[in-house]
Amino acid sequence: MPAPSLVPVFSIAAEVAPAVEVGMTPVGERRLIPILGGEVTGPRLSGKVLPGGTDYQSIRDAGLADIHARYVIETADGARIYVENTGIRRGPPDLIARLRQGEVIDASKIYFRTVPRFETASPDHLWLMRSIFVCVGTRLPDRVLLDIYEVG
Repeated sequence: MPAPSLVPVFSIAAEVAPAVEVGMTPVGERRLIPILGGEVTGPRLSGKVLPGGTDYQSIRDAGLADIHARYVIETADGARIYVENTGIRRGPPDLIARLRQGEVIDASKIYFRTVPRFETASPDHLWLMRSIFVCVGTRLPDRVLLDIYEVG
């Protein structure tokens, strides 16, 4: 069987607010990061991230976070696409602590991978609901950068 390929589809630069700390729960430390908006650019999709989304995080241990973000993209042609992006971010606990304190950390030292799923009513964008996508992310103090690839 042929090995899958990764085809670049678009990138997101999302502005985020400081985390809302819920505290330690039975499943880990719960944090919510409000998504303030952002820009979508790429060969197959462009537009903006609408304000109002949230990145729900559960910190399982000092170096591992479960991530589940929900937000809406509005394309350049006015279509709206609902996104659920689930994955993990992990790294050495000392680097993760510095990242949480707002320091810029070399992205190659942090594993940040997600699997976005899309939902839309736009006939022109139904292709997003018919493939598997993966994402590589980078966390910066005030934003998150995401590169989305279609698995071929």
